[in-house]
Amino acid sequence: MKYIIGILVLGLVVLFHEFGHFILARKNHIVVEEFAIGMGPKILSFKSKKSGTVFAWRLLPFGGSCAMLNEDEGEEIPGSFIGAPVWRRALVVAAGPVFNFILAFLLSLVIVGAMGADPAVVAEVPSGTPEAEAGLSTGDEIVSYNGEWIVNSRDFYMDLLMKEIPTDKVTLVVRRDGKNVRVSYQPLSQTRYLLGIHWQEAEDGSGLQLTMVNKGTAARKAGLEMGDIVTALNGTKVRSTEDISNYLEEHPLDGSPVEITYERNGKEGTVTVTPEKTVTATLNFSYQSARVRQGFFGVIRYSFYEVIFWIKMAWKSLAGMLNGTFGINDMSGPVGIVKTVGDTYSAAAAEVSPAAALFTLLSVMSMISVSLGFMNLIPLPALDGGRLLLMLIEGIRRKPVNRKIEENINFYGLMALLAFIAYITVHDIMKLI
Repeated sequence: MKYIIGILVLGLVVLFHEFGHFILARKNHIVVEEFAIGMGPKILSFKSKKSGTVFAWRLLPFGGSCAMLNEDEGEEIPGSFIGAPVWRRALVVAAGPVFNFILAFLLSLVIVGAMGADPAVVAEVPSGTPEAEAGLSTGDEIVSYNGEWIVNSRDFYMDLLMKEIPTDKVTLVVRRDGKNVRVSYQPLSQTRYLLGIHWQEAEDGSGLQLTMVNKGTAARKAGLEMGDIVTALNGTKVRSTEDISNYLEEHPLDGSPVEITYERNGKEGTVTVTPEKTVTATLNFSYQSARVRQGFFGVIRYSFYEVIFWIKMAWKSLAGMLNGTFGINDMSGPVGIVKTVGDTYSAAAAEVSPAAALFTLLSVMSMISVSLGFMNLIPLPALDGGRLLLMLIEGIRRKPVNRKIEENINFYGLMALLAFIAYITVHDIMKLI
């Protein structure tokens, strides 16, 4: 059942994306020859007598298509895609990603309207700390951290997770009594030995799942990856954050090698990691992450922030791939997405309530929709962003790119994209075996 839910969520997101292409094509008098959900052989189809469009349901429940008349080649006849003015074609191509962002915003309206928003509001500032002396106060809403816009508590948490707190100066902008106030201070720092990993309890209680393996650390060099389940340190079993806290309290890291036992794809492995002496700054205030009900305008504002948050996460994921923070094996394809959606829904339903599971599902759906829209805007061949780039060049040159060159770019780009998806899909399946 949970995988059926995952397939439905992914299918709906793709459907909305392709629906954007479809609607804008029809509005710009471009003939849509086929509108399909899924890939592979047709299961069901029918042809509209009014428009001539074939609506199809295909075997594989991943992806979809909106095939337009003479989309990449052929004559520039009335109703053809290549015969339409470049600005009309650009609108049609951009509509898919834009509709993904619209879907995410609509879902966010439901989530924020029903459950509230989670602004990063300062909960407690201990007296005598640099933060307190700089004027940070309980109730301040953090809107900027070291020059980066903060839209909610999850955004602040991810920023702290992915970036080290500067040891020289921290600058916050907080909203207080309707005004933005700037707070700057030098944080307290300490020298300690670190493994360079972050973890959380695995959903099945099997150990500590790695949520981050810092680039350039001994842990990364030893071969640990995000998603690994740490089950023991120096032979001592750890199953919870309490277990590992107790172990580290009794055996503080002092630069001696640590033997880490972990599981990956059902197989056990062991690596030896030598903790590295590191100077780190500390965050000497707490902030709340609970959702707070909002009024009408607050719902609109924080729903917009939800979309911005997921766009930022997609951008940081892409940047992490490029700078080596994440590897290709940290990515998920359609199979991995379906599993993640299904597992997330099942866990929320079992641990909280069906209602909470539903809102969790909507949040994941919003994230997937934004990610699909964002990734499609990357200017690479076969993606909407790649086609928009060619159209931009055409608009600047005032004449189209050589059709044969464009056709080859799109064809070979599509082949490369399909090969990449196949690799990721096989990797996802191997995780299930």
